[in-house]
Amino acid sequence: MPLKLLSPLAGLLSAALLLTGCFNEADNATPKSADQRLRLAMLQPPRSGLTPLSDDAFKLSRWSTAETLVVLDKLGEAQPALATNWQQTGDRSWRFALRPDVTFHDGSVLDAATVVNALTVAAHATPKPRILDGVQLTAVADGERAVIVTTAQPDPLLPQRLSSPQLAILSQKAYRDNGVVDPRHAGSGPFELVQVNGTSSARLERFDGYWGEKARASGIDVSFVPDGTARGAALRTGSADIVEAIPVSQAPLLDQTLIHEVPMPRTNTLYLNTRLGVMQDPALRAAVRDAINRQQLVDNVYEKRADVAQGLLGPALSWAAELRQPVSHPLAAAKPAGQTITLATFSDRAELPEVAVYLAQQLTAAGFSVKQVVREYSQIETDALAGKFDAFILSRATVLDSGDPVAYMYSDFACKGSFNIAQLCRPDIDQALQQASAIPAGAERRQAIMHAENLILATDAAIPMLHERVIQGEATDLRDAVRDPRERTLINAATQRVVQAD
Repeated sequence: MPLKLLSPLAGLLSAALLLTGCFNEADNATPKSADQRLRLAMLQPPRSGLTPLSDDAFKLSRWSTAETLVVLDKLGEAQPALATNWQQTGDRSWRFALRPDVTFHDGSVLDAATVVNALTVAAHATPKPRILDGVQLTAVADGERAVIVTTAQPDPLLPQRLSSPQLAILSQKAYRDNGVVDPRHAGSGPFELVQVNGTSSARLERFDGYWGEKARASGIDVSFVPDGTARGAALRTGSADIVEAIPVSQAPLLDQTLIHEVPMPRTNTLYLNTRLGVMQDPALRAAVRDAINRQQLVDNVYEKRADVAQGLLGPALSWAAELRQPVSHPLAAAKPAGQTITLATFSDRAELPEVAVYLAQQLTAAGFSVKQVVREYSQIETDALAGKFDAFILSRATVLDSGDPVAYMYSDFACKGSFNIAQLCRPDIDQALQQASAIPAGAERRQAIMHAENLILATDAAIPMLHERVIQGEATDLRDAVRDPRERTLINAATQRVVQAD
């Protein structure tokens, strides 16, 4: 049964859709409610019905409604959450002690059976959550208050892996017999997801039974607003308190005190199809690499609010540049002779279609013939993963899942990676990634990661162009929104509005 939302921001979304992506300026006159609700405008609508087994999990995490066994600190180290402590009990097994007195939004309590159920469903899902690419995981109860998690191969980063929002622990009622996972009333965070209106809006209420610090805001009204101009208007008119992913083109038009720029581990990368079409030829891939003018993209599309890429991993990971070695390309670039390239991207991130225009010009000047395809992400992802394009522009988070780049590299560049848009399959790369994944966190692991990056870059299957910065909009009366480079948290228990007196 469809759920109906009547929040001010949801109404604004409807206006935005009717008025070609523009928020209704008249709604700026609407007085702010005194009940301390937060109004949030987000970039992308749910892709998979808000199941935590997909990238929708990061919405549940950003709203502080679904929680994981552990969380990551600023250094990427694992810290307690629903698990209070853990220890490795064997080469392939870890024991996680569970936090006492945790109640889910539906009134059930956190116990070992609940955790085992959530992790087992994730481990057997089709497709698997990206964080479990290449990982065979089992979970069993160790009494009522602890869980033993075992992997088929030694996994020194298992605690960090369990921090992924895709492995959030929901109450058992969330998991249906037909494979559907419904996160409503099923999380354990300070906010309870109570309503979802398709791909347009959602509503959360403060959960007074939360085990930690109670939320200061009474709830969250979420609208999904793919149109960047509409999101910018929402901040400018005061019709949203928090606006996710302000487009670079909108940032100069806004009050600069309302926007906050954070370097982030997100790389704008051109993926080239190594299995089908003209980009099978490594010499032509090298020609594409040489044709790209990265500085032009940074200056003209991102208005210098980005960094020219030197590799897959950007300045948000300060250690990467220090360890990066020169790339040895096996073949010189061939001179293009009018070969046609189908260049695709998605419109959800406002900058990407403009990047595609500049790239098309650069590649045409180099001698290629370029055909462009631009759709919403939900309508283009399947074709991209199936290898139906010669080139695909993707804005890609490189440490989103585990706080470690190996998971991203495996997903995108291993033979069995679930997000292998480049259709790349190289035994030496698989071996390098497997070696890196077996090394405990530290200097040796970082060196192994950079060796794998070097091998990937040598194929020209993925050409990093620039590293993005997140531009987040916050109203003047908003306090303690989270500015998270990993894009895991946006609103937490401390986030609130300071209501002005009449």
